[in-house]
Amino acid sequence: MAMYAVIKTGGKQEKVEEGSVLNVELLGASEGDTVTFTPILLVDGAKVVHDEDSLLKAKVTAVVLGETKGPKVVGFHYSPKARARKRWGHRQHYNVVKVTEVTGA
Repeated sequence: MAMYAVIKTGGKQEKVEEGSVLNVELLGASEGDTVTFTPILLVDGAKVVHDEDSLLKAKVTAVVLGETKGPKVVGFHYSPKARARKRWGHRQHYNVVKVTEVTGA
């Protein structure tokens, strides 16, 4: 069984392992930069690491591949009898990262 970790970024948690590609909220890093995440859970075969001291020594390294946009979300507000209607849309921007290394404690 391969080593994997659970990281927290942008208010969300993602399960990652080496080679996985995922969309995370904007990190302020440009394309080609290396970013490091601190895992909140680390699993290496049958060994599960969840204590805070060991997790501070572990890290997940990833490289930024670029930016992308999420799906379009359309909102609509309508007030009957008032001739009031408002329509808006939103597309969230994300960084695409590829996990290059997961190191344990």
